[in-house]
Amino acid sequence: MPNISKKGIDMPESPIRKLVPFAEEAHKKGKTVYYLNIGQPDIKTPKVALDAIKASTLDILAYSRSEGSETYRKKIAGYYERNSIDVSHNDIIVTTGGSEALLFTFGSIMDQDDEIIIPEPFYANYNGFSTASGINIVPVISKIENNFALPPIEEFEKLITPKTKAILICNPGNPTGYLYSKEEIKKLAAIVKKHDLFLIADEVYREFVYDGISHYSILEESGLEEHAIVIDSVSKRYSMCGARIGYLVSKNKAVISTALKFAQARLSPPTLAQIASEAALDTPQSYFDDVKEEYVKRRNTLIEGLESIPGVKVAKPNGAFYCIAELPVKNSDDFARWLLESFDHENETVMVAPAAGFYSTPNVGLNQIRIAYVLKEDSLKIAIKILAEALKVYKD
Repeated sequence: MPNISKKGIDMPESPIRKLVPFAEEAHKKGKTVYYLNIGQPDIKTPKVALDAIKASTLDILAYSRSEGSETYRKKIAGYYERNSIDVSHNDIIVTTGGSEALLFTFGSIMDQDDEIIIPEPFYANYNGFSTASGINIVPVISKIENNFALPPIEEFEKLITPKTKAILICNPGNPTGYLYSKEEIKKLAAIVKKHDLFLIADEVYREFVYDGISHYSILEESGLEEHAIVIDSVSKRYSMCGARIGYLVSKNKAVISTALKFAQARLSPPTLAQIASEAALDTPQSYFDDVKEEYVKRRNTLIEGLESIPGVKVAKPNGAFYCIAELPVKNSDDFARWLLESFDHENETVMVAPAAGFYSTPNVGLNQIRIAYVLKEDSLKIAIKILAEALKVYKD
């Protein structure tokens, strides 16, 4: 029989999706499952975006430009301008989701076996993207004890080798919800300039920052123009995960011209989704104000509930809609599967994402889970109760 590639064998499973068969089986048994495992918002997509699709008069659903339509990219540039970020539409390539933007970035700036430093825990698919691109993640571990703040910059410096090409952060963070401060961004800016590296920031959760704290983009940092690459997306901002529209943004002309070659090779981003995404840029600020208010309520409900469970430690997020919780269990993979296969409280259970998959360091995060607070407050309260009852009876 022909062999599967080593790359295919090494490709990691998603810690977010791998338990789906067990959740489906729980449904078949008549159980109600509360999904805390995946960042699919239950917030409605802005009406202006859906109306744009309905109002479309296209006779042919044709290719768009490989870099995305010019009108859309100009409106994206206007969005950044409103957020104190000075970029041109020529600094933007529209992609099929933020995932493709990151793959184009890896392909444009790194060769086989090059290295990228990433604070962990990090978005689990960074592991998959690095495997697909033939590059190596070099992790620097952030800790729940200090809310997953940026590790000391000396820890980054120790890891830099001739193979190092970039540092990647997610800001605010998935899975931690941590929001990097302006001072932390400046520390990263200084080290990438010192060592002539790229600084990549996945900023897809930019709109979701709480407690009166402001988001500071790497694109706002003076002197970083040749080093900064931003990954962005409409998925979470407008609750449009299914549109699969993202973008790569950089003032480095060589990065953009190189990424465009990858964009041309895949032809173009989806035309109809660009129409919806362009219209979404007209979403009123009141939409985001309401969404932020809702997520703050959910976050507070979740954190308060988790802190009330004996043996549970939790980091308080200042952004996005995730948190990492440390449980009094040895292996959260086993616990998460047990919740779906063997446990229910009043015929209800919960689905969580084991956090080990958000690390690349072996045997780290084994007793942690990621929770997405994308359910309404009443559902979150029930889910917390179920989790508390489960921990009372679970045996490692």
